[in-house]
Amino acid sequence: MNNMNQMMKQVKKMQEQMLKVQEELGSKTVEGTAGGGVVTVTANGHKKVTAIAIKPEAVDPDDVEMLQDLILTAVNDALNKAEELAGKDMGKFTGGMNIPGLF
Repeated sequence: MNNMNQMMKQVKKMQEQMLKVQEELGSKTVEGTAGGGVVTVTANGHKKVTAIAIKPEAVDPDDVEMLQDLILTAVNDALNKAEELAGKDMGKFTGGMNIPGLF
């Protein structure tokens, strides 16, 4: 019975550590870029876009489609990097397994 109590304490401690890491992911940021940096998207570790920066030279009224493509590429780049960040940070607890709904 003593072993069970100790195991439960370890599980509880691990859960607390996982929650802390998940909270910390919200304050970590990554950047995705496109067009050599003319479009930059910032996202946090929770995979939420927090900022988009567009340099004036990326804005061509005659080629809006190009700007849309640059933004889409930068957003996807940022979200992929946020996914990698979350996987790396949470991987300490999951042993590299992707557990759906965990992060």
